[in-house]
Amino acid sequence: MKYILLALLLSAGVRAQAQVNVKLGHLKTYVGDSVRVCGKVEGGTYLPNANNSPTLINFGMAYPDQLLTVVIFGEHRSLFEGTPETDWVGKTICVTGKVELYRQKPQIVVRSVQQIQIQQ
Repeated sequence: MKYILLALLLSAGVRAQAQVNVKLGHLKTYVGDSVRVCGKVEGGTYLPNANNSPTLINFGMAYPDQLLTVVIFGEHRSLFEGTPETDWVGKTICVTGKVELYRQKPQIVVRSVQQIQIQQ
């Protein structure tokens, strides 16, 4: 009986840590949660002279109507091959990370290549 209870507790812990798959249009309801979301990249920009030198990747629609912005700060940009703001345009990409709001728009900050999966 002890082992059954232990197995149930362990499996519940594994399920609680699993990533939630979310559609682009529903991200605002997951602010603060870690999710996995997939979508088509519609554009991007690199701002080398801005604070933290961000690369901004827009999903779902072009800026300013994007459904998600993926942010890669300058200190992590070198982890990615090529130029994500142009190389990823038109591709379907899945991103894993914590949903935040910036100016009332969902964003996910990416700090590792493991957070990005290019589908096509």
